[in-house]
Amino acid sequence: MSLGQQLHPHLPFLRRYARALTGSQTHGDAYVRATLEAIVAAPEEFPSGVDPRLGLYKTFHAIWSSSHLDDEPGFSGSIGQEAIAHARLARLTPLPRQALLLTALEGFTTEDAGYLIGLDTADVEALVEEALEEIEAQTRAKVLIIEDEPIIAMDIETIVRDLGHDVTAIAVTREDAVREALAERPGLVLADIQLADDSSGIDAVKDILAEFSVPVIFITAFPERLLTGERPEPTFLITKPFQRSTVKAAISQALFFDEATAPA
Repeated sequence: MSLGQQLHPHLPFLRRYARALTGSQTHGDAYVRATLEAIVAAPEEFPSGVDPRLGLYKTFHAIWSSSHLDDEPGFSGSIGQEAIAHARLARLTPLPRQALLLTALEGFTTEDAGYLIGLDTADVEALVEEALEEIEAQTRAKVLIIEDEPIIAMDIETIVRDLGHDVTAIAVTREDAVREALAERPGLVLADIQLADDSSGIDAVKDILAEFSVPVIFITAFPERLLTGERPEPTFLITKPFQRSTVKAAISQALFFDEATAPA
């Protein structure tokens, strides 16, 4: 099997990680493209003796640590000032959050995460603890949940409330979601893709975003369909079935970028 064939199944999930790390689909996908270009240009330098997924993420982190994509000719002009600001902010995404995303969102062990960011296991564990402490101190938000499966909705609501946030409503249809969003103006939206009336959570979110800006986390059992890099796609995405730690990390990172870019 060729190296490309080995890496292909892991690309959607690298896009997910890159977008969560940068807070932007545009910049996350750009770093993934740069990673693939580096692999194609020098396949002999691809990490050997490790799982292909680990090697892929290791190459990504090398690009992430050394690249300045927003300074490249033509890059900024095609994406606008807001995206440039996101890219510069992304460089400030601290190591604790990288460690948390690698373990909680991407499911790497602390040993593997240490390999990826160049630290030992004890250091990674300490970084994750630091990130969790930061989450505890994070500004509280009003959260709208768009989910038509009652058990999943209750599970998400419990996680959100345990993090100290308020749940404004649980909407099960596109119409409900838009109505509740306009009534309460939440600071975060958690949205399933498929809703009770066969409407789309994506369409519901588009309707909401047409009225006001708010960070959004999508939830789906089929992440590969929304991580192609070929069209406008979610920046933050959780895969069903999810772990509590995954939801916690995604909420924290979405609010991290929202708070960091908010006017003083």
